[in-house]
Amino acid sequence: MKPFFPGTAITYEGPETDNPLAYRWYDPVREVLGKPMADQLRFAVCYWHTFGWQGNDPFGAPTFFRPWMDEPDPMAGAEIKLGAAFELFEKLGTPFFTFHDRDAAPEGDTLARSNANLDRIAESIEGEMSRTGVRLLWGTANLFSHRRYMSGAATNPDPEVFAYAAAQVKHVMEVTHRLNGENYVLWGGREGYETLLNTDLAREADQLGRFMNLVVEHKHKIGFAGTILIEPKPHEPTKHQYDHDAAAIHGFLRKYGLEREIKLNIEVNHATLAGHSFEHEIAYAAANGLFGSLDINRGDPQLGWDTDQFPNNAQDVAIAMYTVLRAGGFTSGGLNFDAKIRRQSIEPDDILHAHIGGIDVCARALLIAARMVEDGKLQGLLDDRYAGWDGPLGQSILEGGASLDSLADYVLERDLDPEPRSGRQERLENLVNSYL
Repeated sequence: MKPFFPGTAITYEGPETDNPLAYRWYDPVREVLGKPMADQLRFAVCYWHTFGWQGNDPFGAPTFFRPWMDEPDPMAGAEIKLGAAFELFEKLGTPFFTFHDRDAAPEGDTLARSNANLDRIAESIEGEMSRTGVRLLWGTANLFSHRRYMSGAATNPDPEVFAYAAAQVKHVMEVTHRLNGENYVLWGGREGYETLLNTDLAREADQLGRFMNLVVEHKHKIGFAGTILIEPKPHEPTKHQYDHDAAAIHGFLRKYGLEREIKLNIEVNHATLAGHSFEHEIAYAAANGLFGSLDINRGDPQLGWDTDQFPNNAQDVAIAMYTVLRAGGFTSGGLNFDAKIRRQSIEPDDILHAHIGGIDVCARALLIAARMVEDGKLQGLLDDRYAGWDGPLGQSILEGGASLDSLADYVLERDLDPEPRSGRQERLENLVNSYL
């Protein structure tokens, strides 16, 4: 097949290069906090936006015309798409990729045919993975595009739709296991409601809880060692998504006994749509033992929907990376470019430029975050703010040795009148800017 992407492999040339098809900041072998940069960032290219999206939007027809999109035989098109995908992974030097089942292989007129299509493409994927060394960060099942899922998958009022979704997830998880995927992601694309007039919230929550438990049970049955991840997303496409944000999912997991089995895949644009910062969602997940993996992109502050643009602000990403490093860094997770080029960017090299820019932004952000960690000033100021909790009074309160009576006696005996201490926000903001 004729190469789809122009030129040779993208390599590191340093900050002074003026070559637009080179990395200025991403040096995969450079050691950062004891690990090669490639291992700290664990980049993945997503299959769906990069190779599946045709450039259409609610107001306009497709603008991308790729060879696999014009192929009359859907399976032949899937093979052409696969070749282009691994060509991109090789050129970029990214260690991982991610996929939905229906992006990798076309849906058949029965589930059995859909499964057979995916199995056939999985054979080709295995060959390309073996040839290139590129690994699978995670797989997932598309439980939202087909009209059968218009009222949800696990939360659907029809148990036959629930059963179909369960069967689909079973097969995709098994394919992910076969491809040595490091995680399996569940995104509840339509697990929510449009109106309470036709929705039984308690029933739908129980259905979703049962579905997740079935997934976990099957993971252990087949010996899949990867992490199960749920991806929070508010609003879009339903009026109210049950997986609104990290805190909502945390409550759900605890209710259904899943908090030790499932972690979170957090996306930038979803965090902002929920009214949070990206680093807030990461920090919440880490504080509650739920940090798993990240989808890296950005939204447009002037548009209140999921624009899925490539990251382009190192300062914003640096704060998120600092939060990741403080949480111990990635284990099975990574940075997945769940992002798409603009519909006016119609040439193949636009895909290259988008990923090069996103990779460089994240690499530069990592270096900034590493400096924050290494000099310890931010952490020192934070520790100082809470230092009292490490003393006798704080420890007595936290360890259960204090009561309301004993605390009242403590205050009265010492005639306490505590003075507030400054939060030093401006100083901290200036300190962060000094690393840029």
